Amino acid sequence: MYSPKYIISNKILRNIGQVEASKEVIENAPLVPDYEKQFQSDAIIRTVYHGTQIEGNALTLDQTKQVLDGQEVYARERDVQEVINYRHVVRTLEDFAKQDTYNLDSLLMIHRATVYRLIPEEKSGVLRSTQVVIREEGTGKVILSPPPALEIPYLLEDFFNWLNSRESREIHPVIKAAIVHYVLVAIHPFVEGNGRASRAYAALVMLKEGYDIKRFFSLEEHFDRDLDAYYGAFNEVDRQSTDIAARDLTSWIEYFSETLGVELVKIKEKVRKLSVDSRLRARIGEQVALSARQMKLIEYISENKQAAMSDLKNVLTMVSDDTILRDVADLINKGIIEKEGRTKAARYNLKRP
Repeated sequence: MYSPKYIISNKILRNIGQVEASKEVIENAPLVPDYEKQFQSDAIIRTVYHGTQIEGNALTLDQTKQVLDGQEVYARERDVQEVINYRHVVRTLEDFAKQDTYNLDSLLMIHRATVYRLIPEEKSGVLRSTQVVIREEGTGKVILSPPPALEIPYLLEDFFNWLNSRESREIHPVIKAAIVHYVLVAIHPFVEGNGRASRAYAALVMLKEGYDIKRFFSLEEHFDRDLDAYYGAFNEVDRQSTDIAARDLTSWIEYFSETLGVELVKIKEKVRKLSVDSRLRARIGEQVALSARQMKLIEYISENKQAAMSDLKNVLTMVSDDTILRDVADLINKGIIEKEGRTKAARYNLKRP
């Protein structure tokens, strides 16, 4: 049975620590604004855009948004289809995550969705039967020779046996996702769409094992912004041996975990700006959805300990008094703030435990 070779280096430990710290903040923020869905929507757009850009898609970010919104764009039909396909893959990973085990069928289905209408139907969701090589753009130099087609079924069977094994269950999900990403790319099981299918399957691992982190982040964006580093991390491992099982994956896991750590720190900082006073969770006992206006009101009250209505009007200068009063009343009903006094001199405080 396949068993990945790697060591838990200090860099990996540091990266995992960063991931865990960010995960804690993001998942346990006392206040989750109404635009949590917007965070997820933005992450999907960035994932689809950069995930297809890596493979040479020519659509701009604005065009990608238009396609995802169902608008027509003037572009190659193939580029548009790639975006539609990858959005479908990202959205359906949750269904695959409900399966009891990782299996070849799920990989084939993900690939089929990835290359829908892009390659001949008989090659869609089907393991390749021919040898392929990866050549350097411009020079034509062969930079990767994946395993022969005859070996692919056995390599995948071995790999999925490991992925469902007790050994695999004891591995941190981030490390496991990194291994999945690398090994599937290295096996290169399909004639086309290997990168997208492999990244999607790594995302599936994190989703299934509780590390989707509210699906706020996009690893593809980081990969795409520095493709030299992305491919360089692959190549550093590839050139070790022609035998995939003999390769030491430490440097790749370091790169992958660092990428995730960097992305999650960005999200953590966004969430921190939207989540005021970490003690509120203990006070309220649950996460609360707030509007952007309400977040501004809470930020002011938290920083200044209390506020009068005149203060809150200065916070939201372009908002009517009636709207502010409705927002304040909603915050009181949700048990986040409390009112002291009944006159115009009344003050608003964060609700005490």
